[in-house]
Parts: sequence; structure tokens; C-alpha cells
Amino acid sequence: MKEGFARRAIAVTLAVGMGVALAGCGSGGASSSGGVVSGADYTGPEVTISFWNGWTGGAAPVLVPKLVEKFNSEHPNIVVKNVPMEWGDISKKMPLAVKAGKGPDVAVAHGDDVATYAAQGLLLEADTIIDDLGYTADDFPEGLMDAGAYSGSQYGIPWSVTPLGLYVNNDVLKSAGIDPAVVPTDKDGYMAALEALKAAGIQGEWVDGYVFTGTFEFQSLLWQFGGDLYNDDVTKATFNSEAGVQALTHMTDLVDQGYSPANVAQDGNIKGLLSGQTAYNWNGVWQTTNEAFDALDWTAAAVPQIGTEKAVWSSSTHWMFMNNKGQDANKTSAAATFVKWMNENSAGWAETGELPAANDVRNDPALIEAHPNLKTFIDELPYAHYETSAPGITAANALITTALNEALTGKKSAQDALDDAAKQADAILKQNEAKYGD
Repeated sequence: MKEGFARRAIAVTLAVGMGVALAGCGSGGASSSGGVVSGADYTGPEVTISFWNGWTGGAAPVLVPKLVEKFNSEHPNIVVKNVPMEWGDISKKMPLAVKAGKGPDVAVAHGDDVATYAAQGLLLEADTIIDDLGYTADDFPEGLMDAGAYSGSQYGIPWSVTPLGLYVNNDVLKSAGIDPAVVPTDKDGYMAALEALKAAGIQGEWVDGYVFTGTFEFQSLLWQFGGDLYNDDVTKATFNSEAGVQALTHMTDLVDQGYSPANVAQDGNIKGLLSGQTAYNWNGVWQTTNEAFDALDWTAAAVPQIGTEKAVWSSSTHWMFMNNKGQDANKTSAAATFVKWMNENSAGWAETGELPAANDVRNDPALIEAHPNLKTFIDELPYAHYETSAPGITAANALITTALNEALTGKKSAQDALDDAAKQADAILKQNEAKYGD
């Protein structure tokens, strides 16, 4: 399971209610304590800013020596103190720390967490900062800025995106007499390949009922069949629609018809691919950095279009400026300089298996030349769907995984599993509205 996303395996309900007054920046990024945000580097007095993030493992050697330390060396008046911790720990510690004035000056969160932090009053409104840094929605993949929005204001600046792709073990295909150069792109081609693999005694795609990666596959299929997770104002779950049932039925059929084993364990599908037991795995771009692939003949391709339209799930991460009690505006200004520098230098972040969100960086031919396995995933972004942005949404999302698990293990039909989950999700959305309502 990819570090930085592990906190999705267990829904985290942020327990601290409203109570921190929002303190947005004024005109030109100025605030009462004198800090000014602009498109140029911070020129104020020397400050040390705290940066909280969830990259504690393999990404840390890229984040710190190659990016944070380089930034510090180029900015003598700014010292960025990197504070890594587990994503779930950030969720738990952030509210009290910010209220006490001891939180970070800048932090990174996944797209489905930003609105929760904003609703709790933990973030500075970033509209003016974004304008002063010269960013617009057009600087990032279509729809990505929406994940950092809440109640008519912007609270996040995109940093990275991580779509799913189709990982292919070419040796397994060859053993079944299938040409690995022909990667299926639609349902007919995909099912024909699975049938050929089955005839050779190989279960071609192992489907699991866990967040990694069953939930992400289901969401991709839901969108491919024209559905959505929630209605427009995120007051009602809609993943139990006809499209949702089609999506989940496709997955249960893979098990029922013998294309996938039953009861695949967490991460069992990627392990099966790496061990040569299966041919296809829907997984995230982060797997391109998995050193176990070095021993394989493998390919990464776009997920096949099983439904009526192209669609693929993608996560995202976003920069946030924190609304600490007594927040020093000079530190916020320095943090803005840090964020802009990091985005401008985010080509290095691709080494971690995440795609830079900044279009001009991600689309630079030099990035693909350095990381050719990323091209497939970059090409998917025009039809990628990102996390739902709404306070407390992770608790409702967790019920989707419950429904998948129940259906894939035969405990409930696809319709019943999704209906039961949607009913519970609706109750959570109603609670969230009361808790976080404007």
C-alpha cells in the first residue's frame, strides 16, 4: 500500500468542531501583522516556518534533501522545518495545535480532507494568496482546484495527482499465448483477454474489496458508466444508482465467472501480479516506483473503458496555509514563497511516483524523458475524476468500501450492498451538514 494514502484504509472523522475564526489575507496579501504575499520571493525578516506532511517513508529522501534543503539554501531569510508524521496523526493533531497557535504554517492534505479543515476554521482563505502568486485554475488539471474549495472560497493549492492505471505482467500474457503489445482498451478487448487467460488456467485480474485498490477501481467504473458518488451539493449519496450497480456487478462478475479468485486479501492483487499469478492490476501511479517491478517485463497502460465513457479515479494533494492562533503574517508570506518554489521545482517530485499538479512542469518533455513510465498516467488526466470536496466526507466514503467487500464476498447483492451503504452515507452527510454547516 502506498505511503501517504494509508490513512484512507480507515475513515478518519475529524472530531473537533467549529471554533477557530477564519482570518483571510487582505488586499495584496497584506495582513495586520505586516506580511505581504506576492509573486516575488519573500523579502521580510528571517523566519522559520513549520511544514507538516505525511511523507515518512520512501518519499522523504526526495522531499527533504532534494527539495526542502535546496529551497532553504536558496532563501537565506526562510528556514523550512520539515515535520513528517502519519497522515492520520496529522488529522488528529492539527485542530488542537492550530487553536493553540502551535500548528504548522503550511501543510499538505489530500483533496478529501481540505474542506474538513476549512470548515473547522483551521485554514486561511487562500483566494488572495492564489491571485498574488499568479495561479489560476488553468495552471492545473481540469477540475483539480475544486478539491481545494469550500463554501465559495479557495483553501488549497494543488501539489500532486495520482491516477490509476492498468499494470500488465507481460510474461504472464506470453505464457497464455497473448501478445503483450496489444493492451486492451475497451470492455470487449479486456474480457477477451481475461477469457484467454482463463482458458490457460490463469485468473487474469484479482479483484479486492478494499480501498487499495478495489474502491478506486469501483469509482473509476462508476464514472465510466455515467454515475457519480454524490449529488451536486453532496447532501445525498448516489453511488447506488444504476451506474453504480453496473460498476459493482462488473467486479462481482469477475469473481463469479472465475476471472478473479474470491476473497482477495488487501494488496493481494499487486502481489499476485508481481509473483506472476495474474496478468492485470488496476493500481496507482505510485507503483511505478515499486522496485519489485525491476525484475519483471511489465507495461503500464490506461485503465480500459468498461463503461460508456472514459474515466479514471485520481487522488490529489494540496498545499494549505494554516490559521494558527496569532499566526505571523510574515510566516504565511514566507510559506507562500515556499509553495510557489516547490510547485515550480516539482519535476523532482515525480521521482516518488506522483505527478506534479502544475501543468507547465508535468507537461515538460524533459519530465517524460526522465520518467517514461509516467506518460500513460499523464495522458489519463483529461478524463480523471478527483476526490469529493465536502467536510467530513471520508466517513461516508468508507461505506463504499464496506459495500464492495459485502458484494465481492457474496454476502449481499451489488444493489443491496450499495443501497445499504448509501442509506448510511446519507445519515452521515446529514450529520456533517449539522456539524459543519455554514
